[in-house]
Amino acid sequence: MTAAATALPRKTFLSPLGVWSGLFLLLITAIVVFIALFQWNWLRGPLARYLSARLDRPVSITGNLVVHPWSLDPEASVSGVTIGNPHWAGRGPMARLPTVTVQIALKPLFLQGRVLLPLVEADQPAVSLMRDAQGRENWRNGMGAPRPLKLPAIEHLVIRGGAVAYVDARRNVRFQGTLTSNEAVVGADHGTFRLDGAGTFKGSPFTLAARGGPLVHIDPDRPYRFDARLVSGPTRVTIDGQFVRPFDFGRISGRVSAEGPDFGRLYALTGVSLPDTPPYALAASFVRDGERFTLTGLSGRVGDSDLAGSVAVDDDTGRPFVTANLASRRLRLADLAAVIGGAPRRLAGHTVSPSERAMAAKLAAEHRLLPDATLDVSRIRATDARLTYRADSVDAGKAPIRSLSLKLRLDHGLLTIDPLSMSLPQGDVSGLIRLNARGTTPVTTVDMSVANARLGSFIERATAQPPITGSLYARAALTGAGASVRAAAGHANGQLTVVIPGGQMRAAFAELMGIDVARGLFEILTKNHGTTPIRCAVANFQATDGVLRAQSIVFDTGVVIATGSGDVNLRDETVNLAFAGRPKKFRLIRIGAPITVKGSLEQPKFGVNIVKAAPQAAVSVALGVFATPVAAILPFLGSGLAKDADCASLIGQAQARGAPVGRR
Repeated sequence: MTAAATALPRKTFLSPLGVWSGLFLLLITAIVVFIALFQWNWLRGPLARYLSARLDRPVSITGNLVVHPWSLDPEASVSGVTIGNPHWAGRGPMARLPTVTVQIALKPLFLQGRVLLPLVEADQPAVSLMRDAQGRENWRNGMGAPRPLKLPAIEHLVIRGGAVAYVDARRNVRFQGTLTSNEAVVGADHGTFRLDGAGTFKGSPFTLAARGGPLVHIDPDRPYRFDARLVSGPTRVTIDGQFVRPFDFGRISGRVSAEGPDFGRLYALTGVSLPDTPPYALAASFVRDGERFTLTGLSGRVGDSDLAGSVAVDDDTGRPFVTANLASRRLRLADLAAVIGGAPRRLAGHTVSPSERAMAAKLAAEHRLLPDATLDVSRIRATDARLTYRADSVDAGKAPIRSLSLKLRLDHGLLTIDPLSMSLPQGDVSGLIRLNARGTTPVTTVDMSVANARLGSFIERATAQPPITGSLYARAALTGAGASVRAAAGHANGQLTVVIPGGQMRAAFAELMGIDVARGLFEILTKNHGTTPIRCAVANFQATDGVLRAQSIVFDTGVVIATGSGDVNLRDETVNLAFAGRPKKFRLIRIGAPITVKGSLEQPKFGVNIVKAAPQAAVSVALGVFATPVAAILPFLGSGLAKDADCASLIGQAQARGAPVGRR
């Protein structure tokens, strides 16, 4: 048998590895063929439905969807995209995108899990943003806390002929602008990002211009610089800033400066309740980190006062919370008038806003002191705050205030300044102010006290020796409802008390209180500076619905005891008081007639009512009448005064003479 005849037949087979490799190549080939032949427009409907569900608003795609997948940076273009508004915002679109092209880098996506867009290109996009009166915003879902926009890193952004519209019913802001990112080459540099537009807030026109660096070859790990300028008449805000990472609007830092006639006008732009002020010019460094916005190194002026410190705004809950620590080396007290809607009585030499100038003219024409500017309670209710402020020195005109400090708390419409302290050359003024704007009508409470002040420091004098000296104690505890200072004062209820527990008074003035014409006028004309002791003086008023009625007014000196009656009407700002003096010794020439104080609070007139002659009365009886209410009044001012003051000794004397002290 030959070798050929004896050879076995050869078997042919494929290994498992070869089978799977063949199947994989076949699958890849099928996928490539499928992608090459696939009609991408078939995905427009599913893609639109997916986006509608994610955005909770209608999305439609009417143009072509074109995909170029064969690259490490695949590209997709879509046209005719319309994004509708949420149901509450009406039927118009929120955005129209005629053509959008996007590239995505696969390498950082698969290796690092990071989304990087080498190119985003949009032709004539139009975006209409709005916030309604309830605070709902059409660019986000729900009513939760807003979050800053954070886009993926973009290396090259091109926007041609973009349009932006913004309407804020809550802050009364409207804006129309154009948005472009020009990729045209100018010299050796590419063009820049530009946003230009105009609008109104609270009816006042403004312009906005923002510029950024070239949006070509952006490094996602390096800051992107920009500057912006807003101008509205005399109000100017300038920002020189940077995005810590490009297109991350939650991390921004830089420098901001602002100047204008009134802080209050910035509420429409910031959403933070700011007080009305005189003209200001301030600058600070700023950092935005998520929902926290911080100003540090704040410096500048407000009116004629300097201001420095730091401010932070936290908007994490959707309700701004402001913390501030501010200070002035020199405060001009008149600059605080604008905070309550008022103005300095004399404008000469003061830096004032147009609204202050108008209020000053109105008050002068009406011969009034109390402003009637209406409080915007919506601003008080929109922000919470904690603030501390101190002024190392105070220019208060004739008032002897040396320094001032306060702590302010604003909590859901309840504003409390406690404590409010002012130091005097001797003694101090302290207390609290509370404004409750939670209800329909704001209610203001004032509880302020003056302790151990010196009378001489309150009196404007041409000579070194004041006509009256001694200690001064006072307290005002008043509450009134109203949306302005005038309205609240016109409905005030409470108590006002002033006590001079001891001191010295020019004898001539004391004699005139008893209308001792011969002696009093002689001593004044001969410039006799002889003094007489002030044993005790008390003025106590009870306020009811804006009218302060005198409960007891008594002035006891070494030569005269005088009593008073009448009222001060805060509704029409008039005064009607009368003082009758009784000399403690016999006077040959004396007119028993009361001294009157009548007219407006702005310009009261002093006179003598000759028609009503005051009857003579025994000093001991007058002292008893005097001491009886004093025993009840002194505790209102503080237990220390009732124990240590000369008034307490008078009460003891009255009791010894049989006066019914303490048994009213």
